[in-house]
Amino acid sequence: MSARRVVVVVGLLIVVWYGLGAIQRWYYTSYEARPVTPRGDLAEFEKTSISVFRNSAPSVAYISTVRRQRDVFGNGSMSTGAGSGFVWDKAGHILTNAHVVSGADRVYVRFGSDRPLIAKVVGVAPEYDLALLRVELPLSGLTPLPVGTSADLAVGQQVYAIGNPFGLDKTLTTGVISALDRTLPTATGQEITGVIQTDAAINPGNSGGPLLDSAGRLIGINTAIASTTGAYSGIGLAVPVDTVNRVVPQLLARGKVARPGIGISAASQEIASQLGQYGVVVIDVQRGGPAEAAGIVGADVERGLLGDVITEANGSPVASVSDLSKELQKVGVGQPVRLTVVRNGEARRVTVVVDDLNK
Repeated sequence: MSARRVVVVVGLLIVVWYGLGAIQRWYYTSYEARPVTPRGDLAEFEKTSISVFRNSAPSVAYISTVRRQRDVFGNGSMSTGAGSGFVWDKAGHILTNAHVVSGADRVYVRFGSDRPLIAKVVGVAPEYDLALLRVELPLSGLTPLPVGTSADLAVGQQVYAIGNPFGLDKTLTTGVISALDRTLPTATGQEITGVIQTDAAINPGNSGGPLLDSAGRLIGINTAIASTTGAYSGIGLAVPVDTVNRVVPQLLARGKVARPGIGISAASQEIASQLGQYGVVVIDVQRGGPAEAAGIVGADVERGLLGDVITEANGSPVASVSDLSKELQKVGVGQPVRLTVVRNGEARRVTVVVDDLNK
């Protein structure tokens, strides 16, 4: 075959190839809307998510705050903040995080497209990052979220978070409980124990919103994210509902919460480890406090003597201040706690009456 014929054949093949493509495009192109393909029934997990959101979202509120500020020259300005909250009872009490309303001169609560309602701060427990608000009117239609328990939660359990991340109303995120019994430091220096860790997306604005189980029950309050950027990075933290259910009645009655303690100042766990000590190393003892009454002594800095080291509370090992705080919370204010105290290598047992450090 001559070169000319080869060129002609190749050219014809190219024309046929592109011609067939054009014919196919013409044949399959439709200028009408495509028919809808039936999807069938929703999956069970989708039905659960939809049900939890529909039943719970009306009880979730958008919390906004206004703060008055003055610069060094005395010039005034206004700053705003936002977070989430939810209906606690039909009396108009709304629960949120303490850090959401901290320093606010005015607090507003809004449900969906309704007008914002002025809210009064009834009580604050910064030790647990909880704040209780109350709206006066209208109260009709307020539906409290059903309360669950955090005592029987399991890692891997499905959870649902509803809130207002970045100011976006009524946002649902889902995930699982990724860990339990975390600790979370608060502005007071005290740690919240039993904290729930979840991989449900929690972002700024979600603070104070509810964490729900698949039955739509409240199991925690979303309060923090573990992130170096300030945005969601896979770890959200929630105050457990059993703590909430213990704190809220005190906020209603007193506007603050009892803070169980025995009147000591203790070294950090890092310092205790450096000293080669296991337990709570007592640095100082409050005069007239329960620890002093029980004969517990602090460190003698001038003489270089180590203070008492608390290693057990009611038979439970105490490795840190957080452990001791957890045991004191179990005992309760006004009740005795049996402590094992080590002094100069010798262990002894003392009984201390738990006091309220916030009285």
